[in-house]
Amino acid sequence: MIKSVSLDGVVQAPGAPDEDPSGGFAHGGWHLRWFDDASRQWVVDNLNAAAAFLFGRRTYDRFAAHWPHVTGPEQVVADPLNNKPKYVVSSALTAGEWTGSSVLPDLPAVADLARSGEGELHVIGSAGLAAALLAADLVDELRLMVDPVRLGGGKRIWPSDGTLQSYALTRCTPTSTGSLLLHYERAAGGQD
Repeated sequence: MIKSVSLDGVVQAPGAPDEDPSGGFAHGGWHLRWFDDASRQWVVDNLNAAAAFLFGRRTYDRFAAHWPHVTGPEQVVADPLNNKPKYVVSSALTAGEWTGSSVLPDLPAVADLARSGEGELHVIGSAGLAAALLAADLVDELRLMVDPVRLGGGKRIWPSDGTLQSYALTRCTPTSTGSLLLHYERAAGGQD
């Protein structure tokens, strides 16, 4: 799972002012000011490491409308997104329009896909799906860019069900803007 997250755990609308104003969220696009060369390369490296991508419906629709049409400097991001398999978790969608897309109807289908072991399956965006995957203990790794900002409210992905889950830090890289690029792997033993 790849996420941009604030110090107070908010993941909502990191990329654009109009991305997700639900709930009155007024800080859309908060994440981009923290980008530097190291974080850009981190994003590209993670996209290239993925065997496939997993999206919730809203993120899928937004990405499918944008990335197939990108040219120029953003092509380094567009290429893996456009050329690798994509799975959208949706009970309403019957077919994906973005080339290389498939629909998974529910979390058990995601678990089956993950068990197939055909490489890294990366979740990008998709706060609701990310929260559901974490709650169902279906996340093996977290790759987080934690930005030095408190947003005071907004969507979070961490379950508040009282379940303790442990992760082991395997990498930590500070950026020139004060963000941290973190890589955690699920600690042995699963849920504690």
